[in-house]
Amino acid sequence: MNFDTFSQSLSKIKNIPLPAETSHYKMVPPFRKALLKQQEKAIEKAKHAGVLALFFPDDVQQTKFVLILRKTYKGVHSAQVAFPGGKLEEQDKSLEATALRETFEEVGVLEKDVQVIRQLSQVYIPPSNFYVQPFMGVVENTPQFVKQDNEVETIIEVDLDDFLSDDYLINKRVKTSYSVEVEVPAFKLNGHVVWGATAMILSEIKDLLKRLV
Repeated sequence: MNFDTFSQSLSKIKNIPLPAETSHYKMVPPFRKALLKQQEKAIEKAKHAGVLALFFPDDVQQTKFVLILRKTYKGVHSAQVAFPGGKLEEQDKSLEATALRETFEEVGVLEKDVQVIRQLSQVYIPPSNFYVQPFMGVVENTPQFVKQDNEVETIIEVDLDDFLSDDYLINKRVKTSYSVEVEVPAFKLNGHVVWGATAMILSEIKDLLKRLV
């Protein structure tokens, strides 16, 4: 999609009711309900994080958004595809501020260059006991991404038209943080399998954008 066309449609998206769980459930792993039940007490003390779905024009003015592949490490989200973002820190005035700060740290986009379009529906992540607050944002010029080497393995620039096509929806067997392999609904984007909370957020974004095109 041409970026000018995309930009012109963004004013409408602010007034569309969020589909929330209707969208999330399309990409929910089969074990999610069981995990939520197991963590009823832990949820009361859940940590908070902010992430940013950042849209931008590429060098031929086609619309893309950015994801990251996290480094392999000893943690529940090792080597997974995610949005730029991270946990709420004491210096952050809001979760939106968290998302913008982390986006700068992880992919090098200046906070002042980002226009936040709207807040999306919150998603709970059982393995790490986090509530994640996503935001949609846009930059008007092609970013010069700079990855944070100690946390980010790869920066992934996804074409919006590919994302909106149902051809990129798959079912995939993945190894969960509990060392169990299960089949999950997922997106296949730029050769990467995107599932779990990131896929749930993407599903809501896709449903919102489908109402504009």
